[in-house]
Amino acid sequence: MHLIRVGGCALNQTPLDWDGNRDRILTAIRGGRDRGVSVLCLPELCISGYGCEDAFLAPGVQRMAWRVLGEIAPHTSGMAVALGLPVRFESGVYDGVALVVDGRIAGVACKQHLAGEGIHYEPRWFRPWPAGRRGSLVVEGSTLPIGDLRFDCGGVRIGFEICEDAWVADRPGAALAARGVDLILNPSASHFAFGKDEIRRRFVLEGSRAFACGYVYANLVGNEAGRAIYDGGVLVAAAGTMSAAGRRFSFADEACTAALIDLDAVRLAQSRLRPATEPDAGDRVAVAFTPAQLDSAGPAAGGDGRDAWERGDHVKEEEFTRAVALGLHDYMRKSRSRGFVVSASGGADSSAVACLVAMAMRLAAAELTAPMAARRLGLESAPGWADAAGLVRAALTCVYQSTANSGPVTRAAAAELAAALGASFHEFDVEPIARGYEALVAGAVGRPLTWQRDDVALQNIQARSRSPGVWMLANITGGLLVSTSNRSEAAVGYATMDGDTSGGIAPIAGIDKAYLRRWLVWLERQGPEGLGPIPALAAVNSQAPTAELRPQSAAQTDEADLMPYDVLDAIERSAIRDKQTPLEAWRRLCGEFPAHAPRQLAAWTERFFTLWSRNQWKRERYAPSFHLDDENLDPKTWCRFPILSGGFARELAELRAAAGR
Repeated sequence: MHLIRVGGCALNQTPLDWDGNRDRILTAIRGGRDRGVSVLCLPELCISGYGCEDAFLAPGVQRMAWRVLGEIAPHTSGMAVALGLPVRFESGVYDGVALVVDGRIAGVACKQHLAGEGIHYEPRWFRPWPAGRRGSLVVEGSTLPIGDLRFDCGGVRIGFEICEDAWVADRPGAALAARGVDLILNPSASHFAFGKDEIRRRFVLEGSRAFACGYVYANLVGNEAGRAIYDGGVLVAAAGTMSAAGRRFSFADEACTAALIDLDAVRLAQSRLRPATEPDAGDRVAVAFTPAQLDSAGPAAGGDGRDAWERGDHVKEEEFTRAVALGLHDYMRKSRSRGFVVSASGGADSSAVACLVAMAMRLAAAELTAPMAARRLGLESAPGWADAAGLVRAALTCVYQSTANSGPVTRAAAAELAAALGASFHEFDVEPIARGYEALVAGAVGRPLTWQRDDVALQNIQARSRSPGVWMLANITGGLLVSTSNRSEAAVGYATMDGDTSGGIAPIAGIDKAYLRRWLVWLERQGPEGLGPIPALAAVNSQAPTAELRPQSAAQTDEADLMPYDVLDAIERSAIRDKQTPLEAWRRLCGEFPAHAPRQLAAWTERFFTLWSRNQWKRERYAPSFHLDDENLDPKTWCRFPILSGGFARELAELRAAAGR
């Protein structure tokens, strides 16, 4: 056996946080050294942060990244460490990875395939490096190899696939395998999405098998820059077998995972699977290095590495809980806020948000301990933070804001849930504020306002009357007001701008209402592994969703105002995700919902497309939301649509004709 220990580390980085990013990298290197790691892979662009956006083009950012690399390099003695940073070469900027070996920079490998779909805009900042090209990079008087390289570190042959490189059909790993690499490192910034972890595992396993090599995948973890959440999950495989897998959704700044790889076994697989190695094409960078060799394998490697919650029947519910909880936790600490303020209506959306904040605190306390979590969140001066319950109380404030149209059911639901979560709770009577505005405007227009003539205006003024008080409370406490709108409402504009959309973060704007209601039932009855259920949600789940803005005698419900939420979400998937016309969406709908009459489904389809095109301006103004799947409506990162448009007039006429309306 020829054993070496390799590893990867998930890092919670922040764009342009030079000192913080450096210190976390140094902690990761120390952690790798403590585990006996000889070759350590860190995430993509970990020095600068992945989410720098247009700042990547700034020469000062590029220079500072190289300076920080120089500060890190001396700490790599006895190790080979892969560190990501933006690199200017000739007339372009490249997504690069410097391999630092035993204190010296050996060279820079560059990303060949850029992510330009969905939330990724890499081609805006970087150029793809052409396969097979090599060059010489001159930095601060030193000349280094750059490009499509393989490194021979004391007989261990190392190559790179950088994130997107592994997601394309023509993976660089195939060419690296033909050139005889033993180990492929994959520094990644791969955002979370439902079900994505299984895809990652497949390409790591398949890469290690098809390329007959060891494979180390290292990802970011946490809410790096505001919208994208990274789930970490370091993976190490060799010749088609998973050797170790790291924890996902960790609240720690660094999470290292190590495994032993037997180079003799890898090379045996190479001899069986690969043709003869291609001759040296000038891409080989020889580096003097003596990796620590081990005499025996010792304890078995980590293997599958899944936590208990990942092996259960509710993985999507668990992923949603942990992703949004981690996203909120990091948003709070990186924005330097002192907790969250939620306008708690007693309905599904605000209840979901309050639960997610509370679970963020409980999960952080469980992993880090409550005192450490409080220090990281800046809550150490708050009373009673020494346990998880105190952390929730310090971080979560709920406010029920009533008008004459509010009912006792929602008030009780909001109060009971806040008590069950351990949140601070207040009640504001905003009826006088709404009536004051009503009288003011009635005087201006010269007539009393009535529900028959002014329905929308009278609803909206109630929602907007709820905004100033909670904003003021958030300002006084240093907290962050949380918007409670969901994706289904965003799709059709069923929200009051500057009312329930008020806030600095919209954590559930990326999830549909139908799923959110199912998740709340699961949370009431079962809940996440290690936390358990929240039975107080029964008072929320027993209600039909309602804005509660019309008089009680109107018996207002969301679905009566719009359409059934499952129908709305199905139309949204057809129209927005699958880019179907109204006629195509309706035809699919007729197959999915045979219990509804085709003409009724056509009416709902027309209503969706009309409201969608009318309300783009609202979606442009929503608070930042978290990306969770491929149905996101965020106009900045996923789904762009004109603010002003023809509103599908011709397409809807075709729908009406086909449906006989």
